[in-house]
Amino acid sequence: MHVRGVVLPGDEERDLWVVDGTVTFEPVAGADTLCRGGWIVPGLVDAHCHVGIRYGGGDETHEGAIEQAETERDVGALLLRDAGSPIDTRFIDEHAELPRIIRAGRHIARPKRYIRELGIELDDERDLPEIVAEQARFGDGWVKIVGDWIDRSVGDLRPLWSDDILKQAIDAAHANGARVTAHVFGEDALPGLVNAGIDCLEHGTGLTDDTIDLMLAHGTALVPTLINIDTFPGIADSATKFPVYAAHMRDLHRRVRDTVGRAHEAGVPIYAGTDAGGSIRHGRIADEITALSGAGLSPHEALGAASWNARTWLGRESVTEGAPADFVIYAEDPRTDPSALTDPQWVVLRGLVVKTPNPVTGHR
Repeated sequence: MHVRGVVLPGDEERDLWVVDGTVTFEPVAGADTLCRGGWIVPGLVDAHCHVGIRYGGGDETHEGAIEQAETERDVGALLLRDAGSPIDTRFIDEHAELPRIIRAGRHIARPKRYIRELGIELDDERDLPEIVAEQARFGDGWVKIVGDWIDRSVGDLRPLWSDDILKQAIDAAHANGARVTAHVFGEDALPGLVNAGIDCLEHGTGLTDDTIDLMLAHGTALVPTLINIDTFPGIADSATKFPVYAAHMRDLHRRVRDTVGRAHEAGVPIYAGTDAGGSIRHGRIADEITALSGAGLSPHEALGAASWNARTWLGRESVTEGAPADFVIYAEDPRTDPSALTDPQWVVLRGLVVKTPNPVTGHR
């Protein structure tokens, strides 16, 4: 296969060829030309989603999980970091036409301190290091813990773990070759998580200048999931029994764009994730890229947070010599025309063309 277009993150129009599922810039005689113009973007990344959680909650069937993966693929999301799933989705790896998934195993929480039956619940926090090590061996290089959640006894967000236990648990993950990320909404859990060596924070709505400085010192990444944070007002409206919590959630939502903007300006690495699964439908990575652009990232940076930069962070290649041929082709520059992100012309995964334009309308 032969393709010509502007290969991002550069601005140079060039030719590339696909041979045996990999990219080469060396001419190949007799190759079929897929297109002779457009913008070629390394396969998009949803760095926080949940393949295997049914929309509305509960375990998804195998067929439903495949549909979720197909939905992500068709919008160009070819690499997914699954930030916790109640089912084992390794059967998806058998499908060459579906996105690659990097799994974080199951959420790890305390009883009544997360969504019921979704994760592993520990009665005794002293079991956390052992369970983290177990999930590290089971996953694909990531472990997901719940850092804070509403504590109904106090009526607001509170940390789930003591600082010493967090340090032991994160050390255990690192010893087993895995990185650790944490769900965290509020302010109180952040110092303990970052000081314990957490590799990434999910959401991070409670970040302050002090905890942003801590992240910089420890090299901690952030996946803000902004389109999920837009559900906070609805969560607050339903929390009539917990007015302090409701007010807190509204305040976190009100200032989240400023929070993310300050983290970005300070130099915290930021990556795009939608939190699809449960309350957010799959296939919305374009919305998250747009949201990041509204929170201080330039259009180029926002796209990179969902493509080439995220792929590097997760240990995957972009459109480079010898790399797997995973890329998306747009008719217009998606950095200057955000609507282009919702309408990829071609999607190429493992060298297979898995989406093509409709010959009549130009759309799928």
